[in-house]
Amino acid sequence: MKIQDLLRWVSLIFLISQGQSHSTQKHPILDDNLTIESFINKTLQWRKNTLHLLKLQGNRLELSTSTVVAAVLSFVAASISSAGGIGGGGLFIPILTLVGCLDLKTASSFSAFMVTGGSVANVMFNLGAQSAMFGGKSLIDYDIALLSEPFMLLGVSVGIVCNLVLPEWLITIMFAVFLVWSTIKTCGNGVRLWKKESGRHLGTLDGYGELENGESGEVKSLKEPLKLMVLIMVWFSFFAIYLLRGNRHGQGVIPLKPCGIGYWSLSLLQVPLAIAFTAWILRRKESIAGQGPNQQGVVNKLIFPLMALMAGALGGVFGIGGGMLISPLLLQVGVAPEVTAATCSFMVFFSSTMSAFQYLLLGMEHTGTALIFSVICFIASLLGLVVVQKAIERFGRASPIVFSVGTVMALSAILMTTFGALDVWDD
Repeated sequence: MKIQDLLRWVSLIFLISQGQSHSTQKHPILDDNLTIESFINKTLQWRKNTLHLLKLQGNRLELSTSTVVAAVLSFVAASISSAGGIGGGGLFIPILTLVGCLDLKTASSFSAFMVTGGSVANVMFNLGAQSAMFGGKSLIDYDIALLSEPFMLLGVSVGIVCNLVLPEWLITIMFAVFLVWSTIKTCGNGVRLWKKESGRHLGTLDGYGELENGESGEVKSLKEPLKLMVLIMVWFSFFAIYLLRGNRHGQGVIPLKPCGIGYWSLSLLQVPLAIAFTAWILRRKESIAGQGPNQQGVVNKLIFPLMALMAGALGGVFGIGGGMLISPLLLQVGVAPEVTAATCSFMVFFSSTMSAFQYLLLGMEHTGTALIFSVICFIASLLGLVVVQKAIERFGRASPIVFSVGTVMALSAILMTTFGALDVWDD
């Protein structure tokens, strides 16, 4: 009996030790799963609580830690983006949604004001800037701006409507795809710019080194002040349509029923207006520049209005100004980086101001806070332009700025996609 009892105790101890060894092997996996699940749950709960708090606050966006951090990050993003003339909307929206905890549609309206503030600083800086590399000419290519602005403003109107109609999950997916595309293009342009700078340091000319300002390749069709007046006239033509149409409550110069026949008829008037302005500008340029040594076909020039239409639509949907789409395409067709940055910021100024104005008419909330953020971006852009220009003059390289913007956009795409997927999963 003693031997049997001893065997029983030994077998019991063996089974207990085996059970403990199995449990110790399984616990790390369970702990890891629990850790990941608890992290996701805590993240979702944090976003829910913050968004619920914002809803309870109504039209007031109270000062909080998340708002201050979002303002600081927006300052940094604006100072980085200003050198490339891209507006910075692709950075502002992730900051406002992930840190400021705003919903995507509210963040888009905020971003339109912030891009406007930064673009005002860029235009003030570039209007008086001249480059010795381009024979002392202005860095802004007014011909590209003239060909692009009418369809860009038309695209803004289309994008604003899409922002109000499309569901937030679809806007999130579209924005993530756009950020991925912009990141690839930006990094590719950064590599090409790095090679160009390396060639310049070695004493060789490469690609962009032989390019001049886009206005020097053909006979000028209009003088710069007159071109600026035409651009302002185009902007005010679209502005007049928005004033006549009024806001979503039917409050305008002409009393119109919201979303009625008159409302949409006036809105559709923008299409023939954009076509008429573009056709007139093309005809004017052809008649005067036809004797120039470097004629471009009408088909080649139509790429700018089509590009501007897409950029304006994306700018209206996301509140980004469209600079991140225009900049890679201008570099792709051979426009010098310095001219690209100045021209993009100039075009973004017109599109972002129109976008911000339309958001106001459509009943945007938190207008005061949006104006504060726009002032922050204005100051940051001026500071960024001065610092970056001095750094470029000292080190002779601007490509690290392009790479930094591409890196931040890549992180933004990852974060926006992740949080968007979490929100859809939670719904």
